[in-house]
Amino acid sequence: MNVRPILGDAERGAGAHRVATEFAAGLARAGAAGDADGYDSAFAADVLWGSPFGATVTGYDELNAIHHRLMAAGVAPPSRFDVVAALAPAPGVVVAQIRRQATDPDGFSELAMYVLVEREGRWWLAAAQNTPVG
Repeated sequence: MNVRPILGDAERGAGAHRVATEFAAGLARAGAAGDADGYDSAFAADVLWGSPFGATVTGYDELNAIHHRLMAAGVAPPSRFDVVAALAPAPGVVVAQIRRQATDPDGFSELAMYVLVEREGRWWLAAAQNTPVG
């Protein structure tokens, strides 16, 4: 019989939720201000990004340029960001699901899976995958 491990650590669970909540709050503040640099401020130089429409981007510079264009065009509607779940599978690693819910019921919303990694006391986004939700 194959026994599957439980990767989340209960002792790190509350910390994982706090890290995800702080990350989501930063996205919300910067998104509301249309600030692409603020939105991407915790993105690692080698961030891996999957858009809700299937595009993939590797690296901060390319992704930040895209976010500048999208924010200048006002693509993302006013939204709230909610942590759906957060898991700490290893020390210094947080995997979180965060929902961006448009405040307009007809607005575009998405659910993202984020992988955050701690380096020298700071949390960085290593990877994200965004999925549209209705």
